[in-house]
Amino acid sequence: MSENKKLTHLNRKGEANMVNIKSKEITDRVAVAIASLEMKKTTIDLLKKTAFEKGDVLSVARVAGIMASKKTSELIPLCHPLAITKAGIEFDINEKENTLKIESTIETTGKTGVEMEALTAASVAALTVYDMCKSVDKEIKIKISLVSKKGGKSGDVFFN
Repeated sequence: MSENKKLTHLNRKGEANMVNIKSKEITDRVAVAIASLEMKKTTIDLLKKTAFEKGDVLSVARVAGIMASKKTSELIPLCHPLAITKAGIEFDINEKENTLKIESTIETTGKTGVEMEALTAASVAALTVYDMCKSVDKEIKIKISLVSKKGGKSGDVFFN
């Protein structure tokens, strides 16, 4: 870490604190996160057919992810509560790789970004899929990452 970089959620004494965003500009903000679930081929086939006893897994996961994005400040201690203007969850099933990709896109107009909301939405949607599919596949692997963020002082940033 370079000398001028510091952890923003710590005060001078090293104690946790919420960042003061009072002087930040209001801008349009967007963040995209992806959760990737690796599972058995039989699980992928059941997802495609919506053939789970618990119901339509992807519809439930979509609602869970959207709901989670709105609760992020209650789950992550130092996050600011935000007025989310858009919360979207999209799914992509890759039969060749036996994976399900969950993409969350969160938008707001405000003084701080929505990265944590996007990551929370993707995470909870993925956990919901796991919960609903674990009866047939207990070995599902989940990976989560931030893909991009737009708005604010740092502008548009895309991650590998």
